[in-house]
Amino acid sequence: MSNAKPLTRSACAIANSLDLVGDRWSLLVVRDVLHGKHTYSELANSPEHIPTNILADRLKRLEAAGIIVGTPYQKHPIRYAYTLTPKGTALGEVLLAFVRWGKQYIPGTVTLNRERATGVSATSTASLRRARVKRPG
Repeated sequence: MSNAKPLTRSACAIANSLDLVGDRWSLLVVRDVLHGKHTYSELANSPEHIPTNILADRLKRLEAAGIIVGTPYQKHPIRYAYTLTPKGTALGEVLLAFVRWGKQYIPGTVTLNRERATGVSATSTASLRRARVKRPG
């Protein structure tokens, strides 16, 4: 019998999704990249003020999970621009569901200034359209 830790807690899709993005910061990073923030400094200037050590950790985790890709844009010191993969872009629908739920059930909840009345930015709307087109039938 192996002492290796199982890769997942269970076969539950919700539990497995939460293992990837269920902490308090990961979906906010995805939100910001959907809204056009791509550099570390842009992400660090988020309204929620994510601590820089946690931001660095979440970027590594999201990249390891295949949700974002970091591409170097400067060599000395090395700096990365982050973009969503199709897997990451598909999380836009999850974020939209959170926006709708929050606006309906949490008094005082608003969308960010860059979001439209539907709760998603023009950038994420276009990304969602592209993601829908690319999905297998």
